Amino acid sequence: MNKDIATPVRTKDILKKYGFSFKKSLGQNFLIDTNILKRIVDHAQLTEESGAIEIGPGIGALTEQLAKSSKKVTAFEIDQRLLPILSDTLAPYDNVNIIHGDVLKADVKKVIEEEFTGFSDLMVVANLPYYVTTPIILKLLSENLPIRGIVCMLQKEVADRIAAKPGTKEYGSLSIAIQYYTEAETVMIVPKTVFMPQPNVDSAVIRLTKRVNPIVEVLDEEFFFIVTRASFAQRRKTILNNLTSQLPDGKTKKELILAALEASEVDPSRRGETLSIAEFGRLSDALLPNFK
Repeated sequence: MNKDIATPVRTKDILKKYGFSFKKSLGQNFLIDTNILKRIVDHAQLTEESGAIEIGPGIGALTEQLAKSSKKVTAFEIDQRLLPILSDTLAPYDNVNIIHGDVLKADVKKVIEEEFTGFSDLMVVANLPYYVTTPIILKLLSENLPIRGIVCMLQKEVADRIAAKPGTKEYGSLSIAIQYYTEAETVMIVPKTVFMPQPNVDSAVIRLTKRVNPIVEVLDEEFFFIVTRASFAQRRKTILNNLTSQLPDGKTKKELILAALEASEVDPSRRGETLSIAEFGRLSDALLPNFK
């Protein structure tokens, strides 16, 4: 008998045993295909010495595969109803620890210090709840955690935006925010049919490999992100119009914005999606003295 958690029959049995019902508000879609889970874990390139952090373990389907491939797994689960299920399904594995809590509110650096002292390799591997994917990824990257990277399942449309290149319609401030910290690549497309319940959207697995240093060196990181967000506020507008309408006192400082664009060799009539991250870096540095 196949003992893996991630089969349709075993998943149904577990849900029935505990009378578990899915909460739409928590974005719960459980994977029911062991091969897909094994491939996700393969993309994380874990060894017997690696630590793995998981977010939203559900009934433990991915957790189980991580436990088999790494030294230790620590998972954050927000839904209290899943705690007894996880302690049952993951009973065979003594290298798993479940933390009941919201990862967005957690001090993840402190958790890493407590859970993974002495580990030289640490990866985040998760089937993320789709409604909070972006805030979770940005939190993990901006807090400068000692992780090698993130492998996660998310909505395909969001994966496309994260990995997008300049000049494409998917490219935007999210692409820049994540590529600033990591090299981003979509490694798998996942059909709806391997989930219970089936989501309404296609899914993808993305691998984010943390850069040693951000892709560009900027004078003020916070301001750099303000400029990139402002540049995409209305996609059909030129970069000059977006910056003028979005930056504080932009309308009265239009001449200064024009001068900064000229200094950074960016044509004011271009649109945000045509600028590379390096160009945004030069532009934010040129704007900084007059807006901060």
